[in-house]
Amino acid sequence: MTTPDPDPRRTPGIEPGGGVPPGETPPAEGGTYGISYPQTELRKGWGAMPLVLIMGVVALIAIGLIGMLVVLIA
Repeated sequence: MTTPDPDPRRTPGIEPGGGVPPGETPPAEGGTYGISYPQTELRKGWGAMPLVLIMGVVALIAIGLIGMLVVLIA
């Protein structure tokens, strides 16, 4: 079993100052491969209903701003 914080003076592959030479794995570095559970498929894009609702809100705001402009001009 390795210690989580090995003594850098006695650890092979460690350069002075605690660096690691290129191509060498640092001590106590773990790795993972893959995932532990199956992932569900992600949906792509927006559905039609959210887009219609957003366009409706934008249209109502535009109508309100145009109405305010007409009232100010008249």
